[in-house]
Amino acid sequence: MNLQTQISISKETINPISYPSKILLVGSCFSENMGHKLSYYKFQSSQNPFGILFHPKAIENLITNAINEKSYTEDDIFFLNERWHCFDAHSSLSSSNKNDLLSRLNTQLKTTQKQLLEANHIVITLGTSWVYRFIETDTIVANCHKVPQKKFLKEVLSIDEIVESLEAITVLVKSVNSKVSVLFTVSPVRHLKDGFTQNQLSKSHLITAIHQVVEPRNNTHYFPSYEIMMDELRDYRFYAEDMIHPNQTAINYIWEKFVNAWISEESKETMKEIETIQNGLNHRPFNPSSKEHQQFLQSLQAKIKALQKNILL
Repeated sequence: MNLQTQISISKETINPISYPSKILLVGSCFSENMGHKLSYYKFQSSQNPFGILFHPKAIENLITNAINEKSYTEDDIFFLNERWHCFDAHSSLSSSNKNDLLSRLNTQLKTTQKQLLEANHIVITLGTSWVYRFIETDTIVANCHKVPQKKFLKEVLSIDEIVESLEAITVLVKSVNSKVSVLFTVSPVRHLKDGFTQNQLSKSHLITAIHQVVEPRNNTHYFPSYEIMMDELRDYRFYAEDMIHPNQTAINYIWEKFVNAWISEESKETMKEIETIQNGLNHRPFNPSSKEHQQFLQSLQAKIKALQKNILL
């Protein structure tokens, strides 16, 4: 008896992710989950240089500014609640010092440009179609930074608007890095503050738009994170206590699906070795000064050095 529907995911054979690959992850908080996994297994990955970005317009803005070598100035930031903020970035970059914020923004933008030029794979995770438009400038922001709600207009991006944004992202990236693989996915995190119906509307716009853009022959792909959560893991036991975010079991499950679809076979063997080392590093001995534990540490260091000959740890 089969008690679970299984989503069929094609295995990438043309340009799979391997240890020489450089990977950039951008987007919603689910990209952070996948980024942490890649980091744990010591892939050459980086994530969210401007912090978590929830919608496609924010990601498009970041990539556009990075490629065009924008330089942030005082005109691009504002002071509120004793901190300096930028509407283009997540609050994790905000600072109590104006110059510190500008330095962070410009440094991260240069870093993003370098990553776009060098990346073999770019993973873009879209969280929502809902956006906030700052009335004073008539621009869509990446983050409201607790600016009063009355200063914004809330609107949902149409499918055509999202398609236009995703196409712009792809064209921009390919203009500086023609061989890069772009992988889109939709975050399984539910944005219930928008409302249950509005969340479903939002996700459906994202999925429909992505499928109008994705074309494997052009090295643009789709990974069904959202569908795995909704169909294979359709149970509240796979959610965190807030009933909004996937819990660690769900994250691990989706990660395994990602590995099977996108990680090269030779890299899977290396991942097993790294997991053994990571478990060893996390081991808590009863007696740290014992001879047995010292021998264990020596053996662990020998394994690390052997592995460093093949990959950059």
